[in-house]
Amino acid sequence: MNLKILSINEKRKIEKSLQEQFGINQIKGLLVKRGEERIFLFQGNLSPKEIVELERKIPLERVGIYFAKIVRDEPKLSIEGVQILKDQIKKNIFEVNKEQAEQWMSGQELNIKTGIKGFIIIKYKDDLLGCGNASEEKITNFIPKSRRLKLK
Repeated sequence: MNLKILSINEKRKIEKSLQEQFGINQIKGLLVKRGEERIFLFQGNLSPKEIVELERKIPLERVGIYFAKIVRDEPKLSIEGVQILKDQIKKNIFEVNKEQAEQWMSGQELNIKTGIKGFIIIKYKDDLLGCGNASEEKITNFIPKSRRLKLK
């Protein structure tokens, strides 16, 4: 599974999708794909050519920070992806109360009708908590078990 640096056109397609979903205008840095769905954002000083050369010499597990996952041809932002782009996110934000925020951070689905379908950003007060998938009846949670809040 080699790293693949996305072309300008591939990056623009992801940016266009994120523009439609969340109002995001631009992603600064290189997008690097690992496997079929995991996208990493690299904002370092290496050129694409240098990254490819390094990958030839040393197997790299990742370059940059885990940014998004491609799900049904749509990018689903990771928690880090949401944090990196928080100043650009303008659409499909769903605000929760304290109890719902605790449920969300503990990995539970939220049984809420949002009026939105697809990926949404969960917000509590001034904090963006991550990305969920809204359907008619609930918001599906994607927080990994290792990152969930342990409620007493």
